[in-house]
Amino acid sequence: MLDSLHIENIAVIERADIQFDAGFNVLTGETGAGKSIVIDAINAVLGERASRDLVRTGSDTANVSAVFSGLSAPVASAIGELGFEPDEDGMLLIQRSISAEGKGACRINGRPATVSLLRAVGRMLVNIHGQHENQVLLNPERHVEYLDRLGNLSSLLEVYREAYHRLCEIRRQLKDADMDETMKARRMDLLRYQIEEIEAAQLQPGVEETLLSQRELYRNAGRIAEGLMTAKLTLSGDEEEPGVLSLLEQAASALASAGRYMEDAAAVSQRVETALYELQECAGDLRELTGRLDFDPADLDRVEERLEQIRRLTGKYGATIEEVLEYLETARQELDDMELSEERIARLQREEETAAVQAEEAASRLTAARRETAGILTREVMEQLVFLDMPHVTMEVSMEPAPLSAMGADRIEFLLSANPGEPAKPIARIASGGELSRVMLAIKSVLADADDIDTLIFDEIDTGISGRAAQKVGIKLRQTAVGGGSRRRQVLCVTHLAQIAAQGHHHLLIQKSVRDGRTFTEVTPLDCERRKRELARIINGEVTPASLQAAEEMLQNI
Repeated sequence: MLDSLHIENIAVIERADIQFDAGFNVLTGETGAGKSIVIDAINAVLGERASRDLVRTGSDTANVSAVFSGLSAPVASAIGELGFEPDEDGMLLIQRSISAEGKGACRINGRPATVSLLRAVGRMLVNIHGQHENQVLLNPERHVEYLDRLGNLSSLLEVYREAYHRLCEIRRQLKDADMDETMKARRMDLLRYQIEEIEAAQLQPGVEETLLSQRELYRNAGRIAEGLMTAKLTLSGDEEEPGVLSLLEQAASALASAGRYMEDAAAVSQRVETALYELQECAGDLRELTGRLDFDPADLDRVEERLEQIRRLTGKYGATIEEVLEYLETARQELDDMELSEERIARLQREEETAAVQAEEAASRLTAARRETAGILTREVMEQLVFLDMPHVTMEVSMEPAPLSAMGADRIEFLLSANPGEPAKPIARIASGGELSRVMLAIKSVLADADDIDTLIFDEIDTGISGRAAQKVGIKLRQTAVGGGSRRRQVLCVTHLAQIAAQGHHHLLIQKSVRDGRTFTEVTPLDCERRKRELARIINGEVTPASLQAAEEMLQNI
């Protein structure tokens, strides 16, 4: 249930804190006061599309927060699977901010969330019926969704979809395998060329780094040789000048003699001998490094050619050697598939036959369940329509076979007959605006018991109706809120009709005012006396003794 809504800088609403209760909550106010903006704010915090135009003029950011409580076990479990949990009090806080630049942020119980996650969670918590949804009823392609919801056929539909997608994938593979022979031959020639080109390079991970290191060595061999020779001469000397090693040997010998008579000199002698041994090892290393510089100048050309070969391959098949090798494996697999295409096609054809049978069987089970559900839907919707002052309207569910698709093998359409003796026809050809509103309300009432969603919102369900029909709609909304058994729902309704507003358990007034040249909207819960005055205003356009009396009678007759 939606406990509270906090709004900041949404259109004409600078700031509003709205408390909602269980039961039937009605929202009324003058045209343009901002009633639908409250619904827009709820839509936004539930993850639906929100334009930057929602941000109040002069503000940088708009914020909406909604607190939900009393989540049913199935809903709490489903939200938990998305990675979010109610707090220890069973509360769920959803927040969304929208900046004037079009950016925003979402949070669920303080944890960051994406808009898509917010939308997934929101659709488990609230079902919003906007004015546009009546038009959805005119689209036969959406009728199957209502049927599946009522029958709770999601598991059957999921089983069918798995079989159908498997069939589609096999057929896609068959189509790819059965390509034009000329195209196939060209493709195979290209793949062979590419495979041979890559294999000839004998690429290994890390080879490019090794080659680059070798090239650096070969290009700078002269500088390296000069440095090594200077170091060698310094250590070992030549015929004319003794090197460091010779001098250090003399020093070590002299210190050894002195050390026989002076203990501290002996310690220094040992240290000099250690340095001498280390430098002798360095001299050996220098000889080894000098030997490594003995290479053929053609080696540099070979390294350059190898690097150029790698550059060509990485330019054609991937940015790195690893990507080139991955492409090689993919090309080998594709070539193998083509070379074995006849055998593979035969195997895929056998798999297609099996998959088609499985998909058709799953579709048949889904169709049977839909036929059973269609009977329940028509019976219960017609009961609702009788109550909603449409006693002569009959409803049928047309089900015809259709090619397999993601929704099954059924072409489903709701048909109505407005008068006895007339054949049922598509809703778009029969229903007026007011009739559409009542048919949708009837369907929503029937579906409410099949859903785990406890909060239903109706934005101007009263379009095209008045008088007794409006009163019946109000009663039906109140009954939907009360629910059956121990379950009680929450219904929110924006309305312009007193007959509907009078049926509410709770009444919120939305008012607009102008202060300092700025427009502000406020939401106020009404007590009994103020509620009577609001109903009187709706009835007559202004509060008069007659309209007050009429409003009082409406409230007394609830």
